[in-house]
Amino acid sequence: MPLLVVRHARAGRRSAYKGDDRERPLSPRGQVQADALVLLLAAFRPRRILSSPAVRCFETVRPLSEALGVPIESVSELDEGNGPAALRLMERMAGEPAVLTTHGDVAEALLEVLASDRSAEERYKLRLLKGEVWVVRSNGTNLEIVDHIHQEPRR
Repeated sequence: MPLLVVRHARAGRRSAYKGDDRERPLSPRGQVQADALVLLLAAFRPRRILSSPAVRCFETVRPLSEALGVPIESVSELDEGNGPAALRLMERMAGEPAVLTTHGDVAEALLEVLASDRSAEERYKLRLLKGEVWVVRSNGTNLEIVDHIHQEPRR
């Protein structure tokens, strides 16, 4: 069973948000992305949905949670700046059908490990844009990205 790593959907510019950045919500475009994730991810039948404590991450998976009746678990390992902790979490969860929602910096840190054997060009193409998903499976000894689900054309 795969782990589905989701980068949170669009939430507007960090610099334009007044207040605690952890409370920054999704933008209207981000909400459309979050709604689209239901169709993209429901077929994987995740049994758990884990999220960074940031509001934008929770809001990204809320429609999926509601559609599947699976609660969202807040985990600090998926918060910004926690790439190594996120990797350890994924290693512990290998084989479990779950969605993990996180941030761009964590996704970049994961990419360096999960695609270390790939060329720089391949790693560049695998970067998660906001609202995108990696399908990650265990090959028995390591985790590997086996699919990259895009919501929008790449610019």
